[in-house]
Amino acid sequence: MALTKTVNAEVFYWWCTALMIAIHAGFLAYEMGASRAKNALASGLKNLLAFAFLVPTFYFFGWWIYLAFPTGFTVSEAASGGVVWGESMGPNLGDNASGIFWAAFTLFAATTASIMSGAVIERIRMSAFTILAILLGGFVWILGASWGWHPEGWLTTSWGLHDIGAAGCVHMIAGFFTLGVLINLGPRLGRFNADGTVNHIAGHNMPMSLIGLMIIVMGFFGFLGGCIIYNGGTWMTIYNTPTTLSAFAFNTLMGVAGGMIGSYLVTRDPFWMMSGALIGVISSAPGLDVYYPALAFLISFVGGCVIPKLADMLLVRFKIDDAVGAVAVHGFGGVWGLLAAGLFASGYPNVSGPAVSFSGQLMSVVVFAVLGFVPGFAASYLLKMFGLLRTDPKVELAGLDISEVPVKAYPEASTIPAFTGEALSPAE
Repeated sequence: MALTKTVNAEVFYWWCTALMIAIHAGFLAYEMGASRAKNALASGLKNLLAFAFLVPTFYFFGWWIYLAFPTGFTVSEAASGGVVWGESMGPNLGDNASGIFWAAFTLFAATTASIMSGAVIERIRMSAFTILAILLGGFVWILGASWGWHPEGWLTTSWGLHDIGAAGCVHMIAGFFTLGVLINLGPRLGRFNADGTVNHIAGHNMPMSLIGLMIIVMGFFGFLGGCIIYNGGTWMTIYNTPTTLSAFAFNTLMGVAGGMIGSYLVTRDPFWMMSGALIGVISSAPGLDVYYPALAFLISFVGGCVIPKLADMLLVRFKIDDAVGAVAVHGFGGVWGLLAAGLFASGYPNVSGPAVSFSGQLMSVVVFAVLGFVPGFAASYLLKMFGLLRTDPKVELAGLDISEVPVKAYPEASTIPAFTGEALSPAE
């Protein structure tokens, strides 16, 4: 019986990891669809590079960081479990847990890096993106996870942070890291007129984007499943509080629906309707274990209504050209999710540290925002200073596929009516 429980736990996380890989198939499709045809493959290739580079980076560095720093910057004794020469970091018949948990966390890391990918399409150098993705997915987010998504993380033990679905350490950190990068990267050519008005730059394949976003929603069931600790007999959150898959099922689906409906009502835009599904998941993620399903729907509905407007504000007022709304969806969505848990789950007990409170959630929001924004801004600023961040304007006008990917996405485009127009968009 004990062996059966152990194997069942392994199998559960094995399939969670497989489903999380579907998230990357979704990112691949929706970002290529959101790009113009001349940039489609370059946009997709960024996701593949992020995935490929994050696996070894997280093996050599990321898992050790998670185990090492739950109390701050003092190295914990548990860090010995993450050194690559240790017994737990390779095939070991006596250890059925380390590899499967490492795999799930590696996919969390790759997902975090891919959140940035869509925002910077059509003008970032492939090499610069890869460097930033490694920094975000291999180092920055996992430090935040060690602080706030760990049973002994100081944000929980000191302030009572409750974020069982990783809205803070994954989505918020990725969103604010991306904001720092976008400030230095600048808008796409033709995005703004001389008087500051905005030109619409449409992707070349909206159906591809919608399918990709739906695949991401499917993959989130693996992502959220990986947020649950399964020991073969009971289910617990990352903070060792009790939960069930039933609670996650109720509230995840209600969150998806609430975000979709809210975004649809305020935009009537199919892309934002499907992005609203992501908003809904992120908005309700911190309290999936405790929310009444109708409350999860309401929280996600509010997020779906408000966050597209915040994306418009970033574009129109602050001139931040986020091509897919990643800062708003993930960064602001994470903020709302954490604050909502402070409002509606206040008083819920933690195993370690104080009970959930609005003040604890708010202070944790500040930590995650700073931890994401500062490295993103600093690293992209250095790349910009050395001329390594952005492609040459001539390359951007011609399309990144020509310079970054020596293959055409649509080699027979001249015979397809949808591609017989001008090579450049009206905005250019």
